[in-house]
Amino acid sequence: MEILQPAHAVVTVTQGVAVLRSEALLLPLGVAVAMKRRAGKALQAEEPLCCCEFVNRNGDRSHIAACCCDCEQLDQACDRCLKGEPQDSDSAWRVVSVVRDRLRVPWLGGAQQVDVSVLPPLVLLPVLLHVAALHFLLGLLVLTALPGLVLWYYYATHRRKGRTLFFLSLALFSLAYMYYLFLTEVVPRGDVELLQLAAVTAGVALTLLSLARTKREPGYVRPRPADAHSTVTYHGQLPERDPALNGVCQQVLVANRAGPAEQAGGANSDSVKRNWCSACRVVRPPRAGHCRICGACVRRLDHHCVWINSCVGQANHRCFLLTLLLFLLTSLYGISLVLRSVCPRQNLLFALLYCPGVYAQYSTALCFTCAWYSSIVTGGLLHLLLLQVINISYNVTEREARLALRDKAGRSCLWGLVVDTGVYSRGFRSNWAEFLTMSSALDPPAPRVTDLV
Repeated sequence: MEILQPAHAVVTVTQGVAVLRSEALLLPLGVAVAMKRRAGKALQAEEPLCCCEFVNRNGDRSHIAACCCDCEQLDQACDRCLKGEPQDSDSAWRVVSVVRDRLRVPWLGGAQQVDVSVLPPLVLLPVLLHVAALHFLLGLLVLTALPGLVLWYYYATHRRKGRTLFFLSLALFSLAYMYYLFLTEVVPRGDVELLQLAAVTAGVALTLLSLARTKREPGYVRPRPADAHSTVTYHGQLPERDPALNGVCQQVLVANRAGPAEQAGGANSDSVKRNWCSACRVVRPPRAGHCRICGACVRRLDHHCVWINSCVGQANHRCFLLTLLLFLLTSLYGISLVLRSVCPRQNLLFALLYCPGVYAQYSTALCFTCAWYSSIVTGGLLHLLLLQVINISYNVTEREARLALRDKAGRSCLWGLVVDTGVYSRGFRSNWAEFLTMSSALDPPAPRVTDLV
């Protein structure tokens, strides 16, 4: 069938690329039938979902009753296992992805997805702590293996650059469960005064409020609407048309429009092109970076923190530091109250290492085990707080420090604990003043996207 050439076309410039789309086009019969089927499928998808229906990751309508049906990934893994063939390195993760997509609960307007990574901390943490309280050797084994399992899961997920709620769930549930055991096991012993209980409660509440504020937004870099979209109209037949495109879409390059910066010199244009993010289609301001886990560019990106399941950037860096500080103060104060209750005759500094008779009763053994668990978590977050304070003092982000160590472009000491790039540092007081006021400071004018095309 012969296809008629369009007589009118519109060129839409989006992020520096012009796309030619035809407005009048006659399609073959097969293409028309396929478009009709897709239109019918789209109309079906627009129909309201019942409480047990959902749209899966492939865009198909499904039901929670069919969660165990037609799992191709699981069938392939079982076939390899029965045939004795080696498993694909990504087969387990594909099965987990399907399970995550199909694990849902009924909800108004469609079944809502439940993240599987939230569940393990809710089950494993209480079980492991109660097992560790049965005997000293069991406690030593559990408290040694638990951090190892968490680190293994961290490196396994970090290698795949995937988001997970496991660490956020572990952090929140650890805080809530430790506070619950403090109320049910330590307070009834009569060794905690009302003012001390109020201080611990206030510390937990302030930590949660600061965490909620930290998770608002790290400071995403957003494109300018004026620079991201413009329209040019061409009238007449398209020259040098590719017949393989069948008149549906064609991409052409637009001539470079030199801006004021390029007329003055090419240095600023080179900087713009170097800071261009092809994934987000934006020009990143200085010190911004692209997070491959969140899939977005963040202003003054420090790092992606798995414990809050978000990036730490210009907008939430101060709240992140405040959250760490509040948690550490609350945790240290709570640990001291627990040790004074279960080991009243021992020095507070040595009670964790030597507390005779603590395993004589299961209640005191459970409190002592939770104090040890809280101490391990506190030690890890204390190391993170120390790194943050050092980086702020040298006016360097964690991302810039890693890049400097990789490229050997900075000065490091104390086994990489202190990294000084020498680019943004202006002294101790000035660095901290810039950090404490950076959220309210006006952003410098970002380069125009049109300098790239």
